[in-house]
Amino acid sequence: MASKVLPWYRRKHGSQVKSDLAYQYSTKRVVSQQTQRKSSSKSATQVQAQATEAMAEAAYTIPVFRQRHVARTTEETEETEEYQRVTTKVEKGLAAIQEELQRIRTATKTQVDNLAIEKEVKQMMYKKVVLDEIPRLPDFIVALRSHTVWEKTPVKLFCTVLGNPRPIVKWYKGGVPVDPLSAPGKYKIESKYGVHSLIISRCAVSDTAEYSAVASNAYGTATSAAIVNVRRGTGGGWSSQIGLVPHLTEIHPSKLEVSLVECFPVTFGVEGESASLVCTMVVVPDLPNLPPVVQWYRDDKPVKLGHLAETSMRGGVARLVLPHLAKDDEGLYTLRVYSKDGTSEHCAYLFVSDAPTLAAGAPGAPMSVKAYDINSEYVLVAWRPPNTVNEAPITGYFVDRCEVGSDAWVQCNDAPVKVCKYPVHGLKVGHRYHFRVRAVNSAGISRPSRKSDSVTALDTAENERLQGSHEGVLSAPGQVVATRNTKSSVFVQWEAPRHAQGLMGYYIDGRAVGTKEWFPCNHKPFKLNRFVVHGLTPGESYVFRVQAVNVFGLSDESQESSPVEVESALATPSSPYGICMLSCDGSSMTVAWMSPKRCGGSKITAYYVDKRDADTLVWKEVNTGAIADRVCTVDNLTAGSFYEFKVQAANIAGVGIPSAPSYPMKCEAWTTEQPGPAYDLTFSEVRSHSLVLVWKAPVYTGAAAVSGYFVDMAKKGSCDWVTLNQDAITHRYFQVTDLEEGESYVFRVRAVNAHGIGKPSMVTEAVCARLPPGTKEIVAGVDEETGDIFLSLEASDISATSDFVWSKNYKPIGECPRMAVTTKGRTSRLSFINPDKDDLGRYSVVVTDTDGVSASHTLTEDALNAMLELSHAIRNPVVPLKHGLNYEVLEKGHVRFWVQAVKISPSLSYRFVVNDKEVTSGEGHKMSHDVSTGVIQMIVDNFTRASEGTYTVQIQDGKSKAQSSLVLVGDVFLAAVKEAEFQRREYVRKQGAHFSEALNFAVTEDCTVMLACKLANVKKETTFHWYKEDAEVVPESPPSVMSGVCALPIPLFSRKDQGVYKAVVGDERGKDTSTIDVSGQVFDDIINAIARNAGESASDIVLQCTPEGIRLQCYMNYYTEEMKTVWKHKESKIASSEKMRIGGTSEMAWMQVCDPSDREKGLYTMEIYDGEKTHARTFDLSGQAYTDAYEEYLRLKAAAFAEKNRGRVMGGLPDVVTIMEQKSLSLTCTVWGEPTPEVTWFKNEQEVASNEHTRITFDGGKFASMIINQVTPEDSGKYSINVRNKYGGEFVEITVSVYRPGDKIPEAKLGQPKMATPVVTPGSPKSPTPPSKTPTRTSTGKSPTRAPKSPTPAPKAKSPTRAPKSPTPKSPTEAPKSPTPAPKSPTTTPKSPTEAPKSPTPAPKSPPSTPKSPTPAVKSPTPAPKSPTPAPKSPTPTPPSPGVKSPTPLAKAPSAPPKSPSSSPARSVKSPTPSGLVKSPTPARK
Repeated sequence: MASKVLPWYRRKHGSQVKSDLAYQYSTKRVVSQQTQRKSSSKSATQVQAQATEAMAEAAYTIPVFRQRHVARTTEETEETEEYQRVTTKVEKGLAAIQEELQRIRTATKTQVDNLAIEKEVKQMMYKKVVLDEIPRLPDFIVALRSHTVWEKTPVKLFCTVLGNPRPIVKWYKGGVPVDPLSAPGKYKIESKYGVHSLIISRCAVSDTAEYSAVASNAYGTATSAAIVNVRRGTGGGWSSQIGLVPHLTEIHPSKLEVSLVECFPVTFGVEGESASLVCTMVVVPDLPNLPPVVQWYRDDKPVKLGHLAETSMRGGVARLVLPHLAKDDEGLYTLRVYSKDGTSEHCAYLFVSDAPTLAAGAPGAPMSVKAYDINSEYVLVAWRPPNTVNEAPITGYFVDRCEVGSDAWVQCNDAPVKVCKYPVHGLKVGHRYHFRVRAVNSAGISRPSRKSDSVTALDTAENERLQGSHEGVLSAPGQVVATRNTKSSVFVQWEAPRHAQGLMGYYIDGRAVGTKEWFPCNHKPFKLNRFVVHGLTPGESYVFRVQAVNVFGLSDESQESSPVEVESALATPSSPYGICMLSCDGSSMTVAWMSPKRCGGSKITAYYVDKRDADTLVWKEVNTGAIADRVCTVDNLTAGSFYEFKVQAANIAGVGIPSAPSYPMKCEAWTTEQPGPAYDLTFSEVRSHSLVLVWKAPVYTGAAAVSGYFVDMAKKGSCDWVTLNQDAITHRYFQVTDLEEGESYVFRVRAVNAHGIGKPSMVTEAVCARLPPGTKEIVAGVDEETGDIFLSLEASDISATSDFVWSKNYKPIGECPRMAVTTKGRTSRLSFINPDKDDLGRYSVVVTDTDGVSASHTLTEDALNAMLELSHAIRNPVVPLKHGLNYEVLEKGHVRFWVQAVKISPSLSYRFVVNDKEVTSGEGHKMSHDVSTGVIQMIVDNFTRASEGTYTVQIQDGKSKAQSSLVLVGDVFLAAVKEAEFQRREYVRKQGAHFSEALNFAVTEDCTVMLACKLANVKKETTFHWYKEDAEVVPESPPSVMSGVCALPIPLFSRKDQGVYKAVVGDERGKDTSTIDVSGQVFDDIINAIARNAGESASDIVLQCTPEGIRLQCYMNYYTEEMKTVWKHKESKIASSEKMRIGGTSEMAWMQVCDPSDREKGLYTMEIYDGEKTHARTFDLSGQAYTDAYEEYLRLKAAAFAEKNRGRVMGGLPDVVTIMEQKSLSLTCTVWGEPTPEVTWFKNEQEVASNEHTRITFDGGKFASMIINQVTPEDSGKYSINVRNKYGGEFVEITVSVYRPGDKIPEAKLGQPKMATPVVTPGSPKSPTPPSKTPTRTSTGKSPTRAPKSPTPAPKAKSPTRAPKSPTPKSPTEAPKSPTPAPKSPTTTPKSPTEAPKSPTPAPKSPPSTPKSPTPAVKSPTPAPKSPTPAPKSPTPTPPSPGVKSPTPLAKAPSAPPKSPSSSPARSVKSPTPSGLVKSPTPARK
């Protein structure tokens, strides 16, 4: 059953809000005088009795063996009752337990006096009762009993057990052994004279469990168990402060035991976001299918579940999720859990602030939109206005409606309504609607409110009606009182308005003292007149005001409250802890303790120590006066006795609760040579991976002075101690590093002297290696106004009692003439007075009465020197300069001297000094400055050689001064003068046509080099000329001057194009020249650019076979031998040789393997380097590719060999012979062939046999003759000679005409010559030939098209030797013979203006069919006279087109000069040279 909570106004001391249940029920102890501090009173006993009755515990049962002591005195009976109330946490209840234990111990000793023997206990110096040596099982004569206690109060479980041998007792919690080391200070296990006890200090809900004591010896085991229930009080939360306690709506019986563990805190959210309130709990038994019953409340009303609020309860976690926050969700949320013992509750406030407005300064959204007076004619919509703190006042509201199932909102009112209610008309009967509201002010319209619940426009018998109220806004609330509550919250109360009818609630605003900006404390009207403001800054002071809200808006603001500092409410300090003994001389003992964890909101002013003999229960005061230090020497002790101590702390609120009794300490003189324990171990600078441990030196030093310390560390719950320092350290602090983040550790310190290591200190409490939130570090700096060097720390957490304790090397600084400490608010500063090297070291600061706020900073020599320089600059101010005095040469040759300061003021003064002479602003010198940029300048118009010297500028701005100098002498000055003269010339040059960009080169896509420049200030009359090596170059297209860009193209660029190119532009205003030297590096850059283009355009390597070998070819846009081209075979560079020939044409690069063999197989690579990148192409000459190429090479080689060695007529035979009858005709010629050919003569295609008339001879295998003696007309006809061997032959025809004397010389008739068929017929090469890519050159003064070099030039026809017929390889179409022989011309054929490009491929041995001659030969009108001798050779014969059948066969010239150029016919001859070159487009001139 939950305890009843009194309203705040019915409590005593209404001006003070208590948040600790233990504080409400404990006895107040106020220090009125130091001589009298403790007194027992009857009222205290009554309070304790009332608390005992409230706990409703069962009475204590007297053990059987104590029945004879029932008739005790009245005083003993009252003490027994006192013992029964031990669980109330009252001090005298604990004393009653101690007395009861004493009685049990005395009764036990009396009962077994005759059966036991006295035995001296070495450690405790007590006599113990020992039963007879008869074996006995363990037996609990006083068993454990259950307890129900409040949270944060102690509880003690005890039992008495007998057995022989003496049983060993172990304690268990829920079946798990209790380990005091797992939570230092939490558990304390004692065992005295058979009475065993377990003390749990400051119980928490998680301590609710079944505890058992298991006693065991060699003969058996006995167990005693009891249950401890820890209940949470209801006096410290929101429900007790503001009176919002949800009423129990129904009782939910449960058999589950539920304890809340981690609960949701005060939460802050924003409209539109989501929030989740989570509470974890321990459920016993934990049944997945049967979770405990939980209920959620907002402002004492159950939370309505739906899409705006979702709850869950599983796995011991209760969760409330608000997926889309609105200000309607703000309020006090309470979680109620039903358990076996009743209910457990937790509550915390959820604040929801306004989302960012749609327009700056617009108000927040209204809230709590609800429909009243629902009928078929209208619906009255009401809402609550938003809080306006810094926004403009609200001028009205717009109401919108929307039918259910639709997203279309319709505005209901045309003009804003000024009150918070509006009747909506025009609804359709039976339709369902939602409503929303928007607020309006001068800045804009707010976001819409959350839509209302749906309503149906119908006449209903019952519906909720809006309560009437008086007209107008409410009056302002009355007096506002703000009081301290917690470290981050303030409790605010106020008086209600005089007339509170129609009150919707209140808005509370706050403001930090010293500022003018108000902030809203709540965003939804709060109904009660008391409120807790959360989220405030600790240590800051605030004032508050309140406004009342009704349907007409917000009232005037109340008067401001008095300033209140954000601090915890004043209370007595918590108990000290960690009592330890530091020294003992046999009659006195020195003890020390740790200060309380909570000071209660004011400084601790005193400590009080009590002692008692461990054999008694009576505590005695050690000191009646206050002790300021945490070390106390207790005198007048009995040597050999054991003593226990407890300590209480006092502040302005009174004396706090006492500490737990210390462990029994034996009063025995310390005589060891080793030192005693160190004490007062504290932590500072706790971070994620490090901390600093500080301690005080031992009081007992042993036989020698303390020389050092060892620090030991262990993880929480572990007994494995690790010594952190190998060698003893002399100082009393130690920085521990390499900690695991989130892990907890404990520490101890051992002092050492010349005789060894002394006793370890008391183990510290566990500390977690985690960076505290909001941690800030010490900042070192220099004051900008005074120049003082300081160290500063801004504390993230502070209280009214906090002090900043500065230390150097972890020794408090205190009053020191070298340093001064100033504190303002949360910031403390340590300033140095005349700092030097003696001030170097590690400085630290600890903020007392906080959760470990501390930091440190090491002041190094470099940092100190830097700050000293800055301090000197501040104390001796100078005008800071961004740039010292410098100069630059301007247009027209003016020189500007300038300096730039970081900042200057309009009152600046300055002067320039040149060679110790001040220069004033005037003719030749112009001075100026710019405050915005900080630039001060002087411009010298005429800078000449007389200007050499030192230039200085002196600046003064208020108290700050600066000076900067520039020395212009020697080479530096000459460079400046040269630059000034150049700028003057440039200025003059640019007055006429000039080059805006000088000559430069570029390489086009077709590898043409373009020399280009840009012109400026030109006109139509401006001329432009190109020159190379001072010789004018006239390009094909004239330069366009008015376009501003002129370019000279250089196609097919090569080394011969090197030289100095010059461009000249000019007119009557003058001329300008720009040159570029195309040589050296410029030439290399051009070649690299061409190589880059060629490399990117390079095709794959192709294979071409020739009679000489195998050729690899790579085609590209342009190739020149100046490019860095490398051929490689198997990654080895190839050098051009007889075996490997390297060359190229303008459109390809090639490499030929002559007479290839297997050694030449492999991967071939061609690389073109462009200065930056290497372009590579590869060909794998191996496998089938090599086999096919080698076979083709052998075939071509054989064909060439056959062509070379076939039989042929070398010369001597005429084409046509005219002879007189009876003359002798001798046809003689030279033949050749290897082997020697056979010679056969024919007449009219009939073989001629040698006889007397016709004699045939063949002398020496070289000279063949046919002599016809005394020719007759019958001898006329077509004669031919066939010369052939095994490689082939040649067939030459001669036409013979015989005429009688006196007859007209007959016209010569050509016979039909025949070509002998060679034995070996070469085929066409099997290599693809890509189309020609040769660019057309357009350079000046040369042929527009340059003929590329042929790798295998065609042989020239010899003029003196008659061209014999050549055997023609088989082809699809025979070359037709020329029908008319061309006459021989005495003049040579002129060269064609356009040379025929030579073939990039070697001429094939087997050409295609020869085309018909375009110009047929004209017959000579006059036959040549007969001559017995061959005609003389023409001195200038017309060369036939290579590879094509000659259109004009050469004829033997007559002995007499002919009458016409074409007097003698020529016979048709087939060229022996393989064709493959393109014929000349222009035929031979007649």
